[in-house]
Amino acid sequence: MATLAALPQLEMLHRQSAKRTRDIFASESDDTLLEDEASARVRLAIKIRDEYRDYKELPAALLSQQGPVGPSRPGQAGPARKMITAGASVDSNTSRIIATIDQTPQVQPSTFSSSSKLSQALQLHKSVRTVKPEYHPPWKLVRVISGHLGWVRSVAVEPGNKWFVSGAGDRVIKVWDLASGELKLSLTGHISTVRGLAVSSRHPYLFSCGEDKMVKCWDLEANKVIRHYHGHLSGVYSLSLHPTLDILVTAGRDASARVWDMRTKAQIHVLSGHTATVADVKCQESDPQVITGSMDSTVRLWDLAAGKTMTTLTHHKKSVRALAIHPTEYSFASGSAGGNNIKKWKCPDGNFVFNFTGHNAIINTLSVNAEGVFFSGGDNGSLNFWDYATGTPFQNMEDVPQPGSLEAEAGVFCSTFDHTGTRLITGGADKTIKVYAEQTQ
Repeated sequence: MATLAALPQLEMLHRQSAKRTRDIFASESDDTLLEDEASARVRLAIKIRDEYRDYKELPAALLSQQGPVGPSRPGQAGPARKMITAGASVDSNTSRIIATIDQTPQVQPSTFSSSSKLSQALQLHKSVRTVKPEYHPPWKLVRVISGHLGWVRSVAVEPGNKWFVSGAGDRVIKVWDLASGELKLSLTGHISTVRGLAVSSRHPYLFSCGEDKMVKCWDLEANKVIRHYHGHLSGVYSLSLHPTLDILVTAGRDASARVWDMRTKAQIHVLSGHTATVADVKCQESDPQVITGSMDSTVRLWDLAAGKTMTTLTHHKKSVRALAIHPTEYSFASGSAGGNNIKKWKCPDGNFVFNFTGHNAIINTLSVNAEGVFFSGGDNGSLNFWDYATGTPFQNMEDVPQPGSLEAEAGVFCSTFDHTGTRLITGGADKTIKVYAEQTQ
């Protein structure tokens, strides 16, 4: 027993023996160790029989459904096809051996009516690529600002990112500190709901429009109105400043968008063509320089020099209430009510890109920042955050009405990102302004 205990373990001896054997034979450079063709044929024949016996032909029920046309199998009449190999490591004899052993039946013709349709389908399948959405951190509510006595219908951030303005159904424009949320100033002068606001990036001017048909220019150094733009026949619902030209575009219930010279107050163009209220208008530097969305369920792209429609987009089924232009990508989005109600378009021709599906509500407002975070706010208080590049929703939230409000007063009417893109400001039916921010780890 003592001598048996002194012997080394059998497993260790076996491993040593295997290593030595490998060292002896691995140095051999001739082909004596290669498997001969006869044994290779036997081995492959057994493998094919055991592993692929049940998959060599379709069941009788499927075979009977096969139609008269289909792709040709390699080896049949037709142009010569190159064999795909996996590189130098593949044994060149293996495929030849399999070809002589395998007696698989010929593939039956496909049910496609013609080979060209099949090739089109295959080509389309190859061309569709799934793009992975970029990760965006979740957003959370960080501040609720109350002070208005009516529905908050418009918000705008000034270019310096220090303060923002809001307009509401109480006819007052309020200026708020962006960092602290404190009220800095109240501007009175409108006699009905303030529906649109814009702060100029090149002048100390604030522009406002409202349901009282007025479009006003406020001097922020004197805090008073210095210009009125007269011409709209009904309530003005939206306005936008051109980024490089001294012009202002307003739109409203008279189914027109009007282009104004900021300095002289002259009306340059009346952009007519819509048949119902123009709910939103946006300007950008390059064509189309003016985009409008209307309650007639169309989006129009305008030639600013000629004052005429370049393209009319008729994809929406219901009234288009919101537009958003991406700050860096040459594209924009539009929102309406119903299914498939948010659509992305490519400039300058307005080519349809895809639908943002999943926000089944009346969309009142859209906003997008440079990082590709796309926000949509609904009339029922639903808030959706999307990846703008792929249309993938990454967060859904519900607007909580402030205490004392009705449950129905959860609608979101307006929204804007600040200039850093890290804060989102929204205005709603509960008379409050809510500030959302990215959650940092």
